[in-house]
Amino acid sequence: MGRKILFVTTDQQRFDALGCNGGTIARTPVADRLAAEGFNYSRAINQNVVCMPARSTMITGQYPRTHGVYANGVPLPVDAPSIAAHLHEHGYRTALLGKAHFEPAMDLEGRWPENRLAREHSTGPHRGFEHLELAMHGPMPLWHYGQWVYEQPGEHYRDFYQLFHGGQMNNAGGGDTDAPQLKVNPVPRELYHTDWVADRTMAWLDTVDPDEDWFCWMSFPDPHHPWDPPASELDRVPWRDLDLPAGHPGSPEACRKIMEGKPHHWLAYYDGSHSNLEGGPTGFVPALMTDDQVREVNAFTHVENELIDEALGRVLGHVEAKGWGADTDVIFTTDHGELQGDFGLLFKGPYHCEALMHLPMIWRPAPSAGVQPATIDDPVGQLDLAPTFCQIAGIPIPEWIQGKPLPATPDPSRERVITEWDSQFSSEDLHLRSMFRDGWLVTTYEPGGGYDGSEGELYDLEADPHQWENRWDDPAQRRFRDDLVGDLRDHIPAPREPKLAVEAPV
Repeated sequence: MGRKILFVTTDQQRFDALGCNGGTIARTPVADRLAAEGFNYSRAINQNVVCMPARSTMITGQYPRTHGVYANGVPLPVDAPSIAAHLHEHGYRTALLGKAHFEPAMDLEGRWPENRLAREHSTGPHRGFEHLELAMHGPMPLWHYGQWVYEQPGEHYRDFYQLFHGGQMNNAGGGDTDAPQLKVNPVPRELYHTDWVADRTMAWLDTVDPDEDWFCWMSFPDPHHPWDPPASELDRVPWRDLDLPAGHPGSPEACRKIMEGKPHHWLAYYDGSHSNLEGGPTGFVPALMTDDQVREVNAFTHVENELIDEALGRVLGHVEAKGWGADTDVIFTTDHGELQGDFGLLFKGPYHCEALMHLPMIWRPAPSAGVQPATIDDPVGQLDLAPTFCQIAGIPIPEWIQGKPLPATPDPSRERVITEWDSQFSSEDLHLRSMFRDGWLVTTYEPGGGYDGSEGELYDLEADPHQWENRWDDPAQRRFRDDLVGDLRDHIPAPREPKLAVEAPV
């Protein structure tokens, strides 16, 4: 009997969502305790800032340009490598409970297995997971969670924010401030997807024999929009009590001044001339968003973060009760962050910044491993998760993995992390390449989207953590900028050929 692996992911959660990472609003004692008992990675960065590319990196251990999922509309190929399959081949029981999203989600025809399993009354196998029960951001009956909600008495599927209205994506506002994609949700807490994911995880663990090794990916759909946690929980964080987030410049004039120093699609999103089709609801204009709407969105987000933490605590208690506590490694992270008011913006998109790139990442090794807890400041990425699972399991790291195991002590050889973006829509045509190194973040723009390839961004994250001063054209930084750009180009892998096709928008 070896070490078990509980892999916990959230969706669209900021680094500072957790108390252990400086968060001061949401109470996250369970995640904070895991960080105190293990390794808290203070400079974890994703390889893409939207769901499908980031999640495909987690399951393959590869850069988006290698596995090919460069945008949400590109499904992960059926023959893509899977760390779940690799672990299963070495004797691990495997399961995924919650959000998968390696394949386009808004798939009413059931073209991809993720969107057929529930309708076929199947729980797998798929992509190396012998058991899957899937959920997304609401109770649509495409997934196991949605079907389950429809079966519950009371028609509570009507309570949630409806992602579609009249066959179109719903952009309606709600709550006290009419904030976008927000709703006061009367659903009973026990029917909300956060607790459902935890319940189904515990139910699957009950099917595992005491002496079997297991890899369980518990994947919460929150705190991704739409923001509609159970109304019974909203008094945890009264929105009127909140200040604007630290990354908000404080006024429309200040927002504009900061974004005037960035490449043009930043200010265009703020003004509404760039629709940000790939990161947020169409028709949303950040410049029209009020301060109170920012506060209410943040309050709902903090509530969702607290519910996740409590659900994780229940699952960890179940693991302990089954006698596995001493031999279970827990890794906690997310796919990408959320602008959440920074720069006066909301949602996500082709904006390479701390709010979207900087991730919570915690590894609490099994207590039986006897590690010395530490905060690790060296840069790490999502492609380092798959090889870490191999290390925990004591099995070979396959050659297709491009990352390396997360460090347990400071590792000076870890110098950089790379993030990339390629638009799925020809009307957008944005291509960003970013690298974090030496406390700086550099972003180059390849030709397209109105850029000729000479534009870029450069930030000193120690002196300017909110990225309000773009140093790209600063003569004093020209030599250092050119060094970073050369280093980025030297280390980014070659793109997959041929490029995969966009098959669905989300």
